[in-house]
Amino acid sequence: MLILISILCVVNFSVVILWPRAAMTQQGPTPQKQQTPTIDEYQPKSTLVTKEHKIERAKFPFIDIHSHHWNPTAQEVDRLVKEMDTINLQVMVNLSGGTGERLKGTVQVMKGRYPERFVVFANMSYGDLDTPGFGKRVAARLEEDVRNGAQGLKIFKDFGMELKYANGQRVHADDPEFDAVFEKCAELKIPVLIHVAEPSAFFDPWDYHNERWEELKEFPGRARPPAKYPPFETLMTERNHLFAKHPRTNFIAAHLAFHGNDLERLAKTLDSLPNMYVDIAAVLAELGRQPYAAHDFLVKYQDRVLMGKDIYDVNEYKWYFRALETRDEYFEYYRKRHAFWRIYGFQVPDEVLKKVYYKNALKLVPGMDSKAFPE
Repeated sequence: MLILISILCVVNFSVVILWPRAAMTQQGPTPQKQQTPTIDEYQPKSTLVTKEHKIERAKFPFIDIHSHHWNPTAQEVDRLVKEMDTINLQVMVNLSGGTGERLKGTVQVMKGRYPERFVVFANMSYGDLDTPGFGKRVAARLEEDVRNGAQGLKIFKDFGMELKYANGQRVHADDPEFDAVFEKCAELKIPVLIHVAEPSAFFDPWDYHNERWEELKEFPGRARPPAKYPPFETLMTERNHLFAKHPRTNFIAAHLAFHGNDLERLAKTLDSLPNMYVDIAAVLAELGRQPYAAHDFLVKYQDRVLMGKDIYDVNEYKWYFRALETRDEYFEYYRKRHAFWRIYGFQVPDEVLKKVYYKNALKLVPGMDSKAFPE
């Protein structure tokens, strides 16, 4: 009897041990080790469920103060107007008008056919930079450009960073050679939309702590290493000095003056420079990641901020509408390289919205018909 019990125990024990092995065999081979995705490959899909308001058309007609269209054809302008109508874009400001004959041609093809739908800004030519009297000649050319239809002056990003005299000296953003140009703008009562510097992260080390790493990978030429470029703070000091020494001239600092990541600093700068305004072109991601601060900033500085987009794409404006007009949460931005994060709506009151969309631009840019806009 004892022998039989022992045999049964052994048999039962064997069954207990062998059963899990059989089950493991039925499950198949051991899975491969999970590979770690790269930043580019990692595209998580949010499981967050919230109310969405996907706005396709702006609540009010608006003015895009910051767009670029080089040598547009009549066919391109016709297409632009049709697209503008679909999103309530009443006036587009083309900052890339050039100067001289090119300016005249751009004005003709855009304003000659649609006089109330387009504004063209002139640009400076640096071909005679090293010839004495350069600044006064630019001022004279600008005056001629205004007679030929220009309604403002746009200064591109090479000013202060890459533009140099023949001897290799960098043209500083507050270079006195250009004083005559900015004083001419005050005399002509036209604004200067100016791009000085780049996002501060472009001047920082390009390492894995840099939040614009992905954009710099895609466009390495946007990095601003100290061996080739002046520091970010040097450019900010020069720019602010430029604005301060021309108090009668209205300056629109492009891209939230590159202080969209530090709205407190931007507020202090605006307080110190009453002739300074900013646009929100290509920096919606900065506002969208701080919706409370963005809302409060826009309410407080509602008379100093203008709507702008920069790279034209009729399908991308709706992100601006959604951010400015709703309180939607945690939605994807339209250009990943600008924002390695999602954004939030910071809905502003209608009166603030009207100022950002069109009232501030009407105040600064001469020659636009206000009758196309509500009071």
